[in-house]
Amino acid sequence: MTNQHHPSQWHITRRDVLKITGLTMAGLSLGIPISANEKPKIRFGMVTDPHYADADIKGTRHYRESLSKLTECVTFMNEQKVDFLIELGDLKDQDPSANEQNTLKYLQTIEAVFKKFKGPRYHVLGNHDMDSISKQQFLAHAKNTGIAPNASYYSFDQKGLHFVVLDANYTSDGSDYDHGNFKWIDANIPNAQIEWLTKDLASTTKPTLVFVHQPLDGNTQHCVKNAEQVRHVLEQSKNVLAAFHGHNHVGNYTLIKNIHYYTLKAVIEGSGEENNAYAIVEVYDDNIVITGYRKAISTTLARA
Repeated sequence: MTNQHHPSQWHITRRDVLKITGLTMAGLSLGIPISANEKPKIRFGMVTDPHYADADIKGTRHYRESLSKLTECVTFMNEQKVDFLIELGDLKDQDPSANEQNTLKYLQTIEAVFKKFKGPRYHVLGNHDMDSISKQQFLAHAKNTGIAPNASYYSFDQKGLHFVVLDANYTSDGSDYDHGNFKWIDANIPNAQIEWLTKDLASTTKPTLVFVHQPLDGNTQHCVKNAEQVRHVLEQSKNVLAAFHGHNHVGNYTLIKNIHYYTLKAVIEGSGEENNAYAIVEVYDDNIVITGYRKAISTTLARA
């Protein structure tokens, strides 16, 4: 039987050690400091689903406000001097009627904000990143530090840990999402990428974290359709500690067979700085601490 855990209340971390300036800027509550001798192996920032476009409000989505929200996130991450910053997909959006040139302008505008982070930067492809454009057009304007320019999935090492970025933006027949030729509920990781993932995980003994836009922790409409197959590969490696997602704007957390699956809340939802969302992840020997800012959820993930 699959071991799944859905806590009714996520725990607020006690490792939130921040400068007063950061607290004031982000409007946070102060956690209880830890010993100065206990330092994380790595400390990185993550943000997801800005959906930036110069478009009118639609429901709860405030497209234009994502510029100022991401600016706050990047400024804060620079202040905190995190080791890297990763965005988990849907960096941009499009007009009500698809327009390739306008969409590229939106991508360039929001990427210019993301590029202000003073350190390594990484992107995860989201489904809306292929609205009106192709993957290669997106990747031509959204650079990943030290990664081949045309790679939509890839891995890298930092500070003794291994990081894997997956691309679930394929239709059921294995075709790339391209210029909106997809349904958001049809997300798949094709066999070629599964084979690559298996080899990549087998090539390292380092503790590993995985990033993918669509969640891997179930079979809902938001999840990767072959999520169970992907999870099996992660479980077989014995090195994967956690996977991080976007896409499901309300956020989520699940524990399956000793791997944590954390979905970060979306930037796009709601108006005003109080409706921003981003997080810092700290990896320790015995656990992973996620400190959420604004409406993002904080939690501590115990290592098995």
